Amino acid sequence: MAYALELENVSKKFGDKVAVDDVTLRLEEGSFLGLLGRNGAGKSTTLKMIMGLLKPTSGRIRVLGLDLAERDIDIKRHVGVVPEDLALMDYLTGPQYLRFVGRMYGLEDSVIQRRADELFAKLELAPAPRTLITNYSFGMKKKLALCAALLHGPRVLFLDEPFEGIDAVTSRTIKEILQTLRSRGVTIVLTSHIMDVVEKLCPLIAILDHGKLLGFGELRDLTRQGSEDLETLFVELVGGVQAGELSWV
Repeated sequence: MAYALELENVSKKFGDKVAVDDVTLRLEEGSFLGLLGRNGAGKSTTLKMIMGLLKPTSGRIRVLGLDLAERDIDIKRHVGVVPEDLALMDYLTGPQYLRFVGRMYGLEDSVIQRRADELFAKLELAPAPRTLITNYSFGMKKKLALCAALLHGPRVLFLDEPFEGIDAVTSRTIKEILQTLRSRGVTIVLTSHIMDVVEKLCPLIAILDHGKLLGFGELRDLTRQGSEDLETLFVELVGGVQAGELSWV
């Protein structure tokens, strides 16, 4: 079995706080996983460990069969990331930033230009040529971060809240891009608070709460256990407080 991602008993502590608690999961190549959890559940910490930005306190992570602790540079050549904070270079223009990213991956300038033009057209990202990234809207920055993540043709793609701040038309375009990538065997992991999006896009679901993996598997199997939809399943697993009447209404 070829696994694109393997986490074995992965934990992360910050002092006395346990952010991720003994998480184990495996994804086959071509999987599309929705990673869910409330704010502070450990989603972003988990992604940062997988991306090599944080070192696990314990456990082992493999990406594309390679041990992250030993082969992080080799792994990063095949991984695309849209991080939570986007991590863009604000005082470059969008095309300059993509040229920098492409050269980091060893792409020829002609290839960078062709791919950047195609991505900009697909995502309808057309700022004035000299506009610096710092002057982009949040939605434009999110589109640019996605362009940078896709530029080198990654085999594994990590997306932290990719639909936040995105208009409906662009959201649909991104969904189409992700479905196409999946059909070509790219492994995708995304976090989102938008349950409807995850339910429609992601055949696999993982639910974290207080750093623990409460549920993992195919959505159809998880919802067969009695929950009518993903939102209901999520609330049941994380123990959400039932809403009541407001005292002054």
